[in-house]
Amino acid sequence: MENGTHYRTCHLCEAMCGVAIEMKSGRIASIKGDDNDPLSHGHICPKAIALQDLHEDPDRLKKPIRRTSTGWQQMEWDEAFDLVAERLHEVRKQHGKNAIGVYQGNPNVHNHGAMIASLPFLRAIGSQNRFSATSNDQLPHMLASLEMFGHQILFPIPDIDRTDLFMCIGANPMASNGSLMTVPDIRGRLKALKSRGGKLVVIDPRNTETAKLADEFHFVRPGSDALLLMAMVNTLFAEDRVDPGHAEPWIKDIDLIRLAALPFTPDAVSAHTGLMPEAIRDLARQLATTPKAALYGRIGTSTQAHGGVATWLIYVLNILTGKLDTTGGVMFTQPAIDMVELGAMSGQKGHFGRRTSRVKGLPEFGGEYPSSTIADEILTPGEGQIKAFVTVAGNPLLSSPNGGRLEEAFSGLEFMVSVDYYLNETTRHADVILPPTAALERSHYDLIFSMFAVRNTAKYSEALFKPSPDARHDWQIMLELAHRLEKKRKGGRLPLRAEAGWRAFKQLGPDPLLDIMLRSGPYGTELGPAKPLIQPAMDLLMGILPERHPLKGLARLSPLDRRWRDLPKGLSLSALKANPSGIDLGPLRPCLPDRIYTRDGKINLAPRRYLRDLDRLIARLETPASDELMLIGRRHVRSNNSWMHNSQRLVKGKDRCTMMIHPTDASRLGLLEGDAAELSTDAGKIVVPVEITEDMMPGVISVPHGWGHSRMGTRQAVAEAHAGASINDIIRDDQIDPLSGTSVLNGQTVHVKAWKAERSRKRA
Repeated sequence: MENGTHYRTCHLCEAMCGVAIEMKSGRIASIKGDDNDPLSHGHICPKAIALQDLHEDPDRLKKPIRRTSTGWQQMEWDEAFDLVAERLHEVRKQHGKNAIGVYQGNPNVHNHGAMIASLPFLRAIGSQNRFSATSNDQLPHMLASLEMFGHQILFPIPDIDRTDLFMCIGANPMASNGSLMTVPDIRGRLKALKSRGGKLVVIDPRNTETAKLADEFHFVRPGSDALLLMAMVNTLFAEDRVDPGHAEPWIKDIDLIRLAALPFTPDAVSAHTGLMPEAIRDLARQLATTPKAALYGRIGTSTQAHGGVATWLIYVLNILTGKLDTTGGVMFTQPAIDMVELGAMSGQKGHFGRRTSRVKGLPEFGGEYPSSTIADEILTPGEGQIKAFVTVAGNPLLSSPNGGRLEEAFSGLEFMVSVDYYLNETTRHADVILPPTAALERSHYDLIFSMFAVRNTAKYSEALFKPSPDARHDWQIMLELAHRLEKKRKGGRLPLRAEAGWRAFKQLGPDPLLDIMLRSGPYGTELGPAKPLIQPAMDLLMGILPERHPLKGLARLSPLDRRWRDLPKGLSLSALKANPSGIDLGPLRPCLPDRIYTRDGKINLAPRRYLRDLDRLIARLETPASDELMLIGRRHVRSNNSWMHNSQRLVKGKDRCTMMIHPTDASRLGLLEGDAAELSTDAGKIVVPVEITEDMMPGVISVPHGWGHSRMGTRQAVAEAHAGASINDIIRDDQIDPLSGTSVLNGQTVHVKAWKAERSRKRA
């Protein structure tokens, strides 16, 4: 790569920060923030600096490897593709198509090539046993968007740059840089909020990094957020403060919400939530009386026993107080590549509960089952039992509940393949590992997180490094495997047109498709002279895509029938290449009713599945609050996915894998600062250092996720030297939110006691 400065988007979290990478003698000399990036304006966090570490990591795999009786051996690509396709085909032929399970980790959604190739890859595998990080993360938000607005990825985003009240519950954007709210430089934006006379309110079981900046902070008991939010709804009706404002013509069933909230008075929920009744009423009043206000919730509210209802109620409260689709409230984005509209045009708006999992009867969402049931489906005999497994850029053994049981499951498979460039806690169980190119060796466009950003922007980054001739991008790996699986399924040969379609797809790659999506989007320009050249390839491509693939909406190669006539035009891939820092497309804009995709064109304020689930919430209200210790996770700005722990730059400093505990709980248990504590549940035990702090709510402890790098057989030297313990080894996989199928990662009870080194020696 040439010397000089190259501009790119950091892909390591949702913030999409722009970086300026200085190259000298073919190597990275420095990484700084890009002052001209229209979204991040020069801000970066420590993760962006570590892009160099991850690219240069000596532990990163660069050629396929397979397990043998004498250890791991390198393979050539053709040999590896043949082996994987043959073994997966054998399993499918012997046990049926559902005998293959697939797990996709969240790095896939930071990778436009992987996203474009994943659906034909999944179709070629043909299994219903699909899983992803979604059910350990944002599934309740997707379900609420589907049920209320008619599309699973249509999220209302806080207009934080123009709001006067930002109310944050169960979220810590100072550590996450926003989540389902792409917001680089949250500190600067919160400072600007206060400078214009605005206010930050935080509600959380921990006095988080975000809470420390708050004007008002409230502790709340884990898992009780739905009770608190319903009491706020109750207050709005009791005090006649309901005013949907601008959105009123397009909403229905307000009366059903009023009736549903009747039992949940602030006085009734106070003991369960830990908030005084008047504090609950005041929160509702602040939201109702501040014209520009936004209520935002994330992991803490969604990954709990009532996560589905809690997330729904956050949307409901924003609507009832007139904050939906208004400046300074919560608004829908208008991205350059509108995956919402493309999905709607191809009939892919989302679906839920069309079938249930074999063992526990859990509902599918968008064709995926909850990740908490992976081990069930592998370990439980019978028709449809998973015999082979595929992971793509994921480490479920550290990111999904009950890691010990998952380890047992993976170790007993007939065959396993991982598309990953690390030999980690999950991939060490694979028979073959297919390593893709590193992120800086491929182009980048954020298809997904541009749809969740607090401002409309578009940015494309060319590959910084040219991959070696023997390297393969992840989209190439998936397409090659899919092609070979399809040929095996058809007896070795495909019809001529289908074969031409596969070849066109592999030759085109993701970037020409990006250009088509940009030109067909709300800001796009016509293809012009290029159209006759691209149309035949697109026609072939459409023939091999799944029936409802979002790209089906591009079949005509003409701009989408947009209703937003006032947007700037002329966007294309060449325009983005000419503006490497990105193009500003403007602030969020009101766009109702154009952004409603329900059948009747109304926002469904009271979906029946949520109303039915309130019986469970009433039962919680009628049960005395537990005095057992409750476990929550936490996030650090230097840590997102488990593979980031192999960067010395990100793990250096004090130990961050600790158990945070309030002084009164520590004293009661006889724990001192720095002691080792044993945490146990029915799922297992872990040992972690004790960190005593008044930042924790009494009765609550916190352990971060993504650690636990002490398992044998991995090749991540830095991570192994900072192993920590995996919180998922004590998270039970039989606790889920039955409404949404989401794993309960926050609010499970846990036993804690002092751990002595002698106990370890006796066991040995």
